[in-house]
Amino acid sequence: MAGEEVILLSVYASMFSMRVRIALAEKGVKYELKEEDLTNKSLLLLEMNSVHKKVPVLLHNGKPILESLIIVQYIDEVWHDKNPLEPSDPYERAQARFWADFIDKKLQWAAKGEELEAAKKEFIEALKVLEGELGDKPYFGGEEFGYVDVALIPFYSWFHAYETCGNFKIGAQCPKFAAWAKRCMQRESVSKSLADPEKVYDFRALTGLQIFFIIYMFDFYCLNSLDFIRSQVRLLLNFVIRISSKQAVCY
Repeated sequence: MAGEEVILLSVYASMFSMRVRIALAEKGVKYELKEEDLTNKSLLLLEMNSVHKKVPVLLHNGKPILESLIIVQYIDEVWHDKNPLEPSDPYERAQARFWADFIDKKLQWAAKGEELEAAKKEFIEALKVLEGELGDKPYFGGEEFGYVDVALIPFYSWFHAYETCGNFKIGAQCPKFAAWAKRCMQRESVSKSLADPEKVYDFRALTGLQIFFIIYMFDFYCLNSLDFIRSQVRLLLNFVIRISSKQAVCY
């Protein structure tokens, strides 16, 4: 569509932002990418997503569309003349949306400590359920790359972080999933839209450190003098610099 303005507010390591980038690439839509700093969110993001204040946000001719799966549906409907993502059959479309919702509800990873083993088990069980749905098909919708594939493949860029923190191998336990992911990565829309797994790991680790830092400093603010707090800030910053150069703590 000539003369239209398309802007994506995104975070590089966000799997939800990756979904939108893949969908736009599949449709051949030209857009302006604006990367957000989660520690200093832009006024544009706060204005366009005043409810949740999070990415991704797609701005189409100044109008915001929110939530990654809804954005992908919107992209598929607006730019419907190329590479359809959702099935045309109402029942099949409903099934695709069910599995995309399953992905969002079952593949979240936020466990640590004693909860880690249980989280790993639930994570692998969810992937095995998805493997069952995939079966022997090349893609979830059959022969063509589609909506469920777009919803799931961004998680692949986070698997290195999950495996490193959880000390397990996803591919060994879910071989069909691993083969599907490699097939998806052969698509230019996917390979150019997914974040580098090493950078995702660094992002996850440093984000965890930021949370740790906030909690740590709140405790000391309540209990200690300003001079002592300053000394602890210096120690923590030096710690962050040391570990962020290569490896970081898993949170």
